[in-house]
Amino acid sequence: MARRAVFPFTAIVGQERMIRALILNAVSPQIGGVLIRGERGTAKSTAARALAALLPDIEVVADCRFGCSPERPNEWCDDCRVAHASGDLPVTIRRTPFVDLPVSATEDRVVGTLDIEKAIKTGEKHFEAGVLASANRGVLYVDEVNLLDDHVVDLLLDSAAMGVNVVEREGISFTHPAKFILVGTMNPEEGDLRPQLLDRFAFSVQISGLESARQRVQIMERRLAFEMDPDGFREEWADQEKALSERIAQARKMLHDVSYSRHDLHSIAGLTASMNIDGHRGDLVILRGAQAHAAFQGRDHITDQDIVLAAELALPHRIKGRLFQDTAVSAYELQDQLDQVQSEMTGGEEAEMSDENADASSVKKKP
Repeated sequence: MARRAVFPFTAIVGQERMIRALILNAVSPQIGGVLIRGERGTAKSTAARALAALLPDIEVVADCRFGCSPERPNEWCDDCRVAHASGDLPVTIRRTPFVDLPVSATEDRVVGTLDIEKAIKTGEKHFEAGVLASANRGVLYVDEVNLLDDHVVDLLLDSAAMGVNVVEREGISFTHPAKFILVGTMNPEEGDLRPQLLDRFAFSVQISGLESARQRVQIMERRLAFEMDPDGFREEWADQEKALSERIAQARKMLHDVSYSRHDLHSIAGLTASMNIDGHRGDLVILRGAQAHAAFQGRDHITDQDIVLAAELALPHRIKGRLFQDTAVSAYELQDQLDQVQSEMTGGEEAEMSDENADASSVKKKP
């Protein structure tokens, strides 16, 4: 069956924060996904589908239901481990999967099920794969995530954080990798997520319709051109799509070589503490986001700019005591806050060094 033409990711007009959040998750799925909140008609679902179509093809173990990577044996499913024990695993190339989770999805539909009766009778584990299996190493898209059962959302967020799905029934278990880019979208007018679930999303973005008449005209022109000739329109944007896809692939390779200093950690911790952020999840998300941004920019170390741009995505839904709609913070505000934190850090270090020098001088003067 031919794949349905998807609107090019690089042809989306505006929505810079949303695009950045999606790209950083594509570079580093370990970040933990993104929640996109906004009114109808603001390209939320278009962007999620376009991202999956843009991502590079992946190398997988042939015939593996979970698309295990042949280069990462520590992440293999139980089936691949058994097969490898009997010989070499065949390899093939697949497109990055895109899985659309329906709002009516149940727990069994998401995590999969074990056939206990068959296991008891034959002694063999029979696992019926769920949505998490199909989404491994791809994009899992949940539209109207606020309407999904809270327990199911918890399962998705747990898997996104751990990168593995473990199904246990009656003392029998089955394990498979579940590394995916989780993209949740919602219209706040239709209800909200509980604060506990909001915090579990690594990034959040609040988007709205563009106010610039020029940009609105661009949206109409590009959408109409795509509807009239989808293949031709995609061909026009093929070079930009290829360039971004290759840049993401290169950033993925560089990601684990991106370094950070203790000063960077203090900057992140000082920033979150100064903004009264509960817990420590936000700190880790900012660090991972900063590393992904540095890799995407082709650098092997993070900078203050990386920290600020990651914080702009990681903090809005974590600011305590304010409604989500009022928590949008700009990069300029965050940079000012970071400068203040670092100034205090420098002052504290100088004072500490001064005290140490005074103590040393006092010791030398003793008879």
